[in-house]
Order: sequence, then structure tokens, then C-alpha cells
Amino acid sequence: MRARLVSADGGPAIDLTKDMTLFGRDEDCDVRLEHKSVSKLHCVIVKTDGLLLLRDLGSTNGTRVNGQRVRRAALLPNDALAVANLKFVVKFGAELEKEDAEAGAKAKNDALAAQLRRNALPDVYPEPKTPKG
Repeated sequence: MRARLVSADGGPAIDLTKDMTLFGRDEDCDVRLEHKSVSKLHCVIVKTDGLLLLRDLGSTNGTRVNGQRVRRAALLPNDALAVANLKFVVKFGAELEKEDAEAGAKAKNDALAAQLRRNALPDVYPEPKTPKG
């Protein structure tokens, strides 16, 4: 199952490629979040049977799902996840596949448009003027 955390602040998205992903400031974490509000070992997300399960590891500033501070929670698509002060939107399953397909189609259209050059000739020719009379 593919899963991604999309930054709500415009930062880079985080692809959850492993079955268990450890978040924190420590150099041994899978996802290093270099922010003073993030604990060294902050939280862990586990992928299992089409679900994302989150567990806070006793962090100082907490982990929130849809605004609610949690110790553990099941994450659903489009849930708002806050790791201390860093905010993300959870994407996985059909929702993520749909977004990837739309992004791929847009990139393909942009590449095609870049290949095409605008024709210097007009698309419509003016009607010839006929003499009256």
C-alpha cells in the first residue's frame, strides 16, 4: 500500500515506503523532522492491512489527528496530522492513486504543450472582400 503525508505548509511530501516509519529529530529516525518542537523520538506510523496506525512515543509537544491530541490512532485518507507544530494531510489508497493519475496527466499535457510551437499563420483567414454592385 502506498501512503504519503502531504505538508500543509507547502513543504515536501513524505512518502511512507516502509511498513514502520519512525519520526523525530534523532539521526536514527526514518523521517528526520528538524524542528525544535519535535521530540528526538516523536511518533511511529505502521502500515498494516490497508490501514495506517499511529502511535505517539511520549513526545513533549504531542501528536494530533484532526486537532485531537492522541497517544494512538488509526489514520484515514485526508486526516489532518500534526507532529508537534508540523502539519500534514494523510493520503493513501484510492485517493492517492487518483491524485497521482491527475498529476501524471497534467505533466504529460504540459510536456506536449512544450513540444508544440505556435503557428505564425492565422487559424482563420479573413473573408475576401467582394465588390458590390
